[in-house]
Amino acid sequence: MRLRFTILVFIYCCVSLSSKAQYYDDPQQHQCLKCHSNQTYTFHNDLMDTEEKRLMNPYFVLDTVALKNGVHKVFDCVDCHSYEYTTYPHAANLKLEPMATCLDCHGGDESFASYQFERIQEETQKSIHHQVYGDNFTCSKCHSQHTYAATARNSSNVLEIVQYSNNMCLSCHNNMSKYNLVAGHENPQLVQIHNWLPNQELHFSHVRCIECHTEVVDSLMVSHNILPKEKALRKCVECHTADSRLKASLYKYQNLQKRSDDGTISTVISNESYVIGTHQVPFLKVLSVIIFILTLVGIIIHGIFRILKK
Repeated sequence: MRLRFTILVFIYCCVSLSSKAQYYDDPQQHQCLKCHSNQTYTFHNDLMDTEEKRLMNPYFVLDTVALKNGVHKVFDCVDCHSYEYTTYPHAANLKLEPMATCLDCHGGDESFASYQFERIQEETQKSIHHQVYGDNFTCSKCHSQHTYAATARNSSNVLEIVQYSNNMCLSCHNNMSKYNLVAGHENPQLVQIHNWLPNQELHFSHVRCIECHTEVVDSLMVSHNILPKEKALRKCVECHTADSRLKASLYKYQNLQKRSDDGTISTVISNESYVIGTHQVPFLKVLSVIIFILTLVGIIIHGIFRILKK
């Protein structure tokens, strides 16, 4: 038994190391990540014939763990970036080349038809982001090609999905530099703007920003038409009712349907995706009616006894 366990552990370690080696020891990837996964980088200064060490621009430092978990992990850097980047110093004019968009690879590809990239592009062009920034507001402004992972499609944890989605919004809307780059004016204070929202912190951690700031489109998994702040949803009943708009957006994914429809108390207690008003529990409704009737009967009987006593 011990020998069998040792063999299984050995096989697992070999497979694990092999998969890591395939990614990190790939000559092309490794050459790029040798600099772009660290806070510093070294190079040979041909002019002075010396080895120099410099700080890496923080915007160019890649998270290798997120990169490994991203949807594009199987690609080499030069599949998207110019081969001229393989030499250092990089030519300055390379940075002026237009970035590839999702449609450059996925447009018109039948194997990705279910993702509806063309429809998403149409919706994005209606959004306030496109109105302000024009064609310069590409998919990569929200979805990093390096680290993007289809969390909502693959995760069954609602809180994880909400956090991942909101972090994309906050990466600009909670970052003075990046927000000013797009908007051209001061970054608004999110807490003050959302003062009207009750239990603000609870909403931020359990509901995606896009639930209130987009138009829900039945034919798309995620709406990409970001509305101006004046048109943002402010009606509590839109979410806190049996016919909640969350069922058409956040809870649209079949693998997120943890919400119990059997009318048990576990719907309220154990369900992380529970939203007040959206989960009608028959048992609790019947119980509340019985309690109301018994209370009313008690009041009537008490009143009758007081009258008879007088």
